[in-house]
Amino acid sequence: MEESLQKKLFRFGVFEADARTGELRKQGRLVPLPGQPFDILMMLLEQPGELVSRTQIRERLWPDGTFVDFDHSLNTAMNKIRDVLGDSASSPRFIETLARRGYRFIAQVQIDPGVSAPISVEPLPPTGCVVQTGSPSVLAPETVPPVAQTLLTGSHELPQASHSLVKTLFLLLQVMYLCFYLISLARLHAVEEILATTVSRPIWVVVALIITAVVGIPVRLYLISTVAFRAPGLREKFPRLFTVIFPLDELWALAPFLLLPQIGYGLALGLTAILLYAPFAQRSLVLMGAGTPARTV
Repeated sequence: MEESLQKKLFRFGVFEADARTGELRKQGRLVPLPGQPFDILMMLLEQPGELVSRTQIRERLWPDGTFVDFDHSLNTAMNKIRDVLGDSASSPRFIETLARRGYRFIAQVQIDPGVSAPISVEPLPPTGCVVQTGSPSVLAPETVPPVAQTLLTGSHELPQASHSLVKTLFLLLQVMYLCFYLISLARLHAVEEILATTVSRPIWVVVALIITAVVGIPVRLYLISTVAFRAPGLREKFPRLFTVIFPLDELWALAPFLLLPQIGYGLALGLTAILLYAPFAQRSLVLMGAGTPARTV
């Protein structure tokens, strides 16, 4: 049975998974889904409509003696699968979550024996259209999830890293911002003197500094406590929170210029360039596993 499954091609929606080559394609184009996420997808495709328990997945991919944070690794793998398929845990089209039990593939699956056809080199249909099954020449609108429309990096494009490393880096970034806020507020008089020599109306900059620091402190404390105590749901909440903290973080990327008398313009400019990337680094770390997914994922 296992040998026959290894020679089969599974088709569902606009996707096809080749068990022989370990490749996933969308409309003939290769989609990156290597390693354990692909193996889990194959387990689901082998039993469409049936429950694949967490125990089954663990016994097949993480046998006894394997040292790994199973819950974190499984959630990360499932999130990668859903990102690639454009699926959602809250409104699934392909993979349904059965809380604390496992997963079930709910879409129709066509299983073909043998190897798949060569990869198509024909141009893809215009963006927003898909080829309907059984009618190759007819184009229909495709519902593309917001995650697929973003210009930012998806979780399936990020490298895998240990949970402790990702978590530590994320926490260090939050502590860095928290230090910015507290030190600036503690030395507000000195900051005002520095601003008086560089801007014409320092009072407005000071007011903006105070407001953003007062807003930023509880935000950082929330992120630190959520990651430190592994509270569920940060991975789903952070994309919405990102739209709020992004302008805040980009504004505070100018913080090195408050140290001009000590570090000079060159170093201040270099540090600012680094801090401009920090918001994107936070988002990447959350997608890599710094934030614990919701319990239903």
